[in-house]
Amino acid sequence: MRAIVIEEHGGPEVLRLTETDDPRPGPGEVLVDVTARGVNFIDVYQREGQYDVPLPYIPGMEAAGVVAALGEGVDGLAAGQRVAWAMAPGGYADRAVVKASLVVPVPDAVTDEQAAALLLQGFTAHYLTRTVYAVDKGDTVLVHAAAGGTGLLLTQMAKERGARVIGTVSTEEKERLARQAGADEIIRYTRTPVAEAVRDLTGGAGVAAVYDGVGRDTFEASLASLRPRGVLALFGQSSGMVPPVDPLRLTQAGSVYLVRPSLAHFVAEREELLGRARDLFGLLADGRLDVRIGGRYPLAEAGRAHRDLTGRATTGKLLLT
Repeated sequence: MRAIVIEEHGGPEVLRLTETDDPRPGPGEVLVDVTARGVNFIDVYQREGQYDVPLPYIPGMEAAGVVAALGEGVDGLAAGQRVAWAMAPGGYADRAVVKASLVVPVPDAVTDEQAAALLLQGFTAHYLTRTVYAVDKGDTVLVHAAAGGTGLLLTQMAKERGARVIGTVSTEEKERLARQAGADEIIRYTRTPVAEAVRDLTGGAGVAAVYDGVGRDTFEASLASLRPRGVLALFGQSSGMVPPVDPLRLTQAGSVYLVRPSLAHFVAEREELLGRARDLFGLLADGRLDVRIGGRYPLAEAGRAHRDLTGRATTGKLLLT
């Protein structure tokens, strides 16, 4: 089969398409014929060596496809069934072996591409708006990179809960997309200091929560945008890691909360994983959630997809098909 195999950490050039043996499922695993793969910043962090992954390995933490074979002891799944997963490696290949406990059935109303574009970022938006800071009607929240794959889903899911959403974007086109997703206010951070604009838009009060997947470049503005006892959910670092923070600064900012969550801790139990998937697929099937696919790339062009993602020139979700 074809697979992208990373043999050394580095730039997009280390994403090399090779021929390798077909994998076989072991006990508790399923073999999946992969049809679509999500491209995510976690793939970039692993490729660069920011996250420790033993070499060599096949990247790709999110994908969808059809079950080809079941390992010993697998119940509740069947050959020929459409499934998807997030937070399990090996998606950048024609076939992948995945723990059965991590895959979720894909309903007929959802396509493989939609499933591969939704799960990782959808799970993230779900746990951020439902668990880390449970958005309530009337809340005002700030979403950074509101036209990105996660940002568009965060905006929609916060609006679905009755929030007022302030989004940050860099271009007119991204502003249009964020507003289509439901953003009430837009800050063009290339023109206006974000924290200053947030204070103006909230009458000086600040926001209940900031959802920040950017990291180093936005952290200071995020902290300065919170209301007293607000929540800064720092869930990513697309611009780089945030330097160490003196806890006293959280007091000075208004006894605010800083959390650095990881998706793995919010889908650790099978029932929680399935529940979040049912919610997401249900919202999608009902037309209350839109998944924007911002680009499709052949598997052989995974490096180009990574360059486009990290260059911040994209909107929505990128797929390898």
